[in-house]
Amino acid sequence: MPTPIHELEAELLSLGSADRARILERLIESFEPDSKVQDAWVAEALRREAEVVAGKVALVPGHEAVARVRARIS
Repeated sequence: MPTPIHELEAELLSLGSADRARILERLIESFEPDSKVQDAWVAEALRREAEVVAGKVALVPGHEAVARVRARIS
């Protein structure tokens, strides 16, 4: 007998953030496992990582990034 959806949801939400992120990634992959969109996002992430490693761009703390976005949209 399958687990009722509300029980499954409660169990998943009780997991830590890393485990929830892993489950989310797997669910997204399950919709389009060989998606060109996913391939494009992976390529973009690798390009951005290379820019950081090469010193072409600087990382910004999360709270500062959010403040910048809020300032732009307000």
